[in-house]
Amino acid sequence: MAKTVLGVIGGSGVYEFPGLRNDRWEHVASPWGEPSDALHFGELPLGDGRVVEMVFLPRHGRGHPHSPSSINYRANIDAMKRAGVTDIISVSAVGSLKEELPPGTFVIVDQFIDRSFAREKSFFGEGFVAHVSMAHPVCARLGDHIEAACRKNNIRYQRGGTYLVMEGPQFSTLAESNLYRSWGCSVIGMTNMPEAKLAREAEICYATVAMVTDYDCWHPDHAHVEVSDVVRVLEENAGHARALIRSVAESFGPEREPSPEGHDRVLDTALITAPAKRDPELVKKLDAVAGRVLHGG
Repeated sequence: MAKTVLGVIGGSGVYEFPGLRNDRWEHVASPWGEPSDALHFGELPLGDGRVVEMVFLPRHGRGHPHSPSSINYRANIDAMKRAGVTDIISVSAVGSLKEELPPGTFVIVDQFIDRSFAREKSFFGEGFVAHVSMAHPVCARLGDHIEAACRKNNIRYQRGGTYLVMEGPQFSTLAESNLYRSWGCSVIGMTNMPEAKLAREAEICYATVAMVTDYDCWHPDHAHVEVSDVVRVLEENAGHARALIRSVAESFGPEREPSPEGHDRVLDTALITAPAKRDPELVKKLDAVAGRVLHGG
């Protein structure tokens, strides 16, 4: 049976994950450039002598130096793959597009609409083409564990919802916010695409916990929200997120069955370019992301 290495990508307000044993911050070099920060490695004790290996990455970097558009998503996912991560929980601050999802709600997202436009969205490209399915962009098994963790920790949550990813860094206009509401979107944020697409290409199971900090500008009370209120919710959400991740790690355990949805084997049928026509330089850069299928790893 394979070993679980649980990766966590923390968004706004979640820049560290305390309580790990034998922990260290370590820079992981990537041929795709610089990740957002060093990776925080450690072991989470389960209380029965077993541990779950964990790897934490602050998406915006410690101190939040990276904007949503400047994050090197490819380097982040490649670094997580090189660290041996098998499953990623993405923790993200979002705005709510629905009255019934007030600040403090956690949405276990199951769909995305990608409206970003200034980001590299694939490890593959000219000289080596691959197409992976994104019909179901998140791992339902991880979602089950996240839902159970929400219940255990008395966190208000909704299972299922569509996350609209905008480019940013500016927030929406009122017209845009109302347009996304008309599409049936649940929450709006700036970071989970192309992150989810790249995790799929890297054969890492991925799930999003979208933490609502405020109503987007469509809401009639939006103009009356104070910054201090948003910061307070952000801090409360971060505390709940840490408790949730700990519970997920405990229930997931140190041993891992293959993905029932085949997310850890998507490249078996995704590579299009014939081996003789593949760009050798791009093949080198894909040594971690696609090494299983390229080199029988």
